[in-house]
Amino acid sequence: MDYIKIEFSISPYQPWSEILANDLVGIGFDSFTEENEKLQAYIPSVDFQSATLDEQLERYSDIEISFTKEEIPSQNWNAIWESDFQPVEVNNDLIIYAPFHDLDVTKYKNAVEIQPQMSFGTGHHQTTFLLSKTLLSYDLTDKTVLDVGTGTGILGILSSKLGAKKVFGTDIESGACENAIENINRNNIENFSIELGDINVIPYEKYDVIIANINKNVLKSHFQGYAERSKPGTLLMLSGFFEADVSELEIEAKKSNFILDQVLTFETWAVMLLIKH
Repeated sequence: MDYIKIEFSISPYQPWSEILANDLVGIGFDSFTEENEKLQAYIPSVDFQSATLDEQLERYSDIEISFTKEEIPSQNWNAIWESDFQPVEVNNDLIIYAPFHDLDVTKYKNAVEIQPQMSFGTGHHQTTFLLSKTLLSYDLTDKTVLDVGTGTGILGILSSKLGAKKVFGTDIESGACENAIENINRNNIENFSIELGDINVIPYEKYDVIIANINKNVLKSHFQGYAERSKPGTLLMLSGFFEADVSELEIEAKKSNFILDQVLTFETWAVMLLIKH
């Protein structure tokens, strides 16, 4: 998939970079980086509408914003991932690494090998890192896990390594599903199956743990689907949004009888842990 990269110059940079990033998620941007007080935002080319971006930026009349646009073909995007991909460590509990890294992984309690492609979820983004760290604190022995928007498959793979007896993952991107399957095989995981599609392709089973690292608007539309695949006590782990979005998502979650148990944050991003009642 081809992507569009928009690099924003913002004055004043804080807090407006965070506010802008939060709003850009609502119009289809799905990943962000920062460098030299410039915000880089990425969106699939098929989803980019210049007029929609212009309309969004008109709302910031009190600050100065300029931007440059760059098209990133999928093959170049993949090359960028590989050149920038560094191992991700969570203390001595977890190492996320690529096949081209030359390192000793035996000193870590858990190791996940990921072939970096365009798929979201290499462990570098704050949300994936925080969810990975959170999973390490749970006993998943004999649990069934649903991984919605699996990306590279990293969270489902980690769940399996932490003792889950069955993992089911979905993604709406065929490239992500192919990448996840490749990574599942790389890690010798045999109980993790992948299906291409949105929440409607998920079997109507009752899962012990549901993980969803997606943007806020998609999560809001999925709550009923999560509820239909939950039982009393099911743990719902959500991320892919900012700390400022927690209250809005909590209100939507309550409509499907999910009660907020805990909020974890990392660099303005958030993870919500909810329990099905």
